[in-house]
Amino acid sequence: MPSTKDLRLPPQDLEAEQSVLGSLMIDKDAIFAIADVLVPDDFYKKANAIIFEAALRLWGRREPIDSLSVGAELKKMSQLKEVGGSTYLTEVINSVPTASHVAHYAKIVKEKRILRELISASADITESAMHSDKDLEHILDAIESRVFSISQRSIAKNFVIIKDELKAAYERIEKLHHGDGNKLRGVSTGFTELDNKLSGLQKSDLIIIGARPSYGKTTLALDIARHASVRNGETVGFFSLEMSREQVIDRLIAAEAQVDLWKLRTGRLRDDMEFGMIQSAFDKFNKAPFFIDDTPSPNIVQMRSMARRLQAEHGSLGLLVVDYLQLIQPRSNFDSTVAQVTEISRGLKGLARELNVPIIAVSQLSRGVEQRDVKTPRLSDLRESGSIEQDADVVILIHPKNRDKTELSPEEQNMVDIIIAKHRNGPIGTINLYFNKEKVSFQNVDKIHQDTGEIHNF
Repeated sequence: MPSTKDLRLPPQDLEAEQSVLGSLMIDKDAIFAIADVLVPDDFYKKANAIIFEAALRLWGRREPIDSLSVGAELKKMSQLKEVGGSTYLTEVINSVPTASHVAHYAKIVKEKRILRELISASADITESAMHSDKDLEHILDAIESRVFSISQRSIAKNFVIIKDELKAAYERIEKLHHGDGNKLRGVSTGFTELDNKLSGLQKSDLIIIGARPSYGKTTLALDIARHASVRNGETVGFFSLEMSREQVIDRLIAAEAQVDLWKLRTGRLRDDMEFGMIQSAFDKFNKAPFFIDDTPSPNIVQMRSMARRLQAEHGSLGLLVVDYLQLIQPRSNFDSTVAQVTEISRGLKGLARELNVPIIAVSQLSRGVEQRDVKTPRLSDLRESGSIEQDADVVILIHPKNRDKTELSPEEQNMVDIIIAKHRNGPIGTINLYFNKEKVSFQNVDKIHQDTGEIHNF
């Protein structure tokens, strides 16, 4: 015998359903308030779903929606008897005195539908866990995707008329206009000229940092992430596919303290002052919302799951960093590396849009750049570049142009070009940064000028 628990009705509100339908039949404008909110399947009672379908058909033909026209449409659909005839239509109309609250009733109907879907999803989850022959990773991804899809339905966005958005846009532009010129629309990189070009890292953008090995691509990504979290309090998620978390932390501490990384790792610091600088760096990171995942070779599904969880647990997410793109495992076996990278780059761009956060992905450059007479990197030097170049909103390439010029001073040799090779929504161009390899950090050129007085324009 079924238990009382098994006999419980799913979430539903028949009065709200009738109020929606009644409102449609007594007010010709009511349909405009809910046509993009509800679909027939949102109604629990089948008769109500059929009536709503009839109303939508009439509206689609620009015909009036009232008890007579709905009844006639139901006859045409051969479903008037199924819904209870004209008697039920009259009952529905009499159930609501005014149509002024139709949007509220529609919201209730939609919420009950979502609750029913959650119950259905939970049953399917149980079934999958008990009997599925798929691997755990695919089951978890399917579950997460379904629940996320349900949650997105509850906050679905529709077209907005531009005049409703103009006030906020004007206030934002006016604030920037009357500000001190340093206000960024995105997450600050910590580098003045780069921020001036990009106005910070924008939400939903995929930013690629490309360079040959040992040219500083991971260092630049860590510098930006460190600045965002330590200086600005942004929640940062750092996927380290190449280094262990211990190595990442060593680099972060050395860069923040401005001490030699090798000396930090070998215990060969000069004096107590340097150790005090390290302690200060530890204090800063102790308060910073900086999260590291060093899972080796995750796939895009695993990364998406971890990023969603990080955002859900901390309420906000300012920046994600992936080091580096070519180490992400494809979900399927592809015939070519190009196809693998295509899946990965599109997955990262989709994740940036889904979470509405900027994502930095470090990428290798091909060996071809070393074999040319002119070694300035370009977009085509990105390994398996087609999809990366297409999916990226911003591409930054690092060019240590003076690296082998022994006639220059050490400071001048460490000057690098940061090439903005692609910028979907703004200018491209080149800026200069100083690369301190020993202290694993980049610095603004003007700071080096102030500190040493030795570097000149060249």
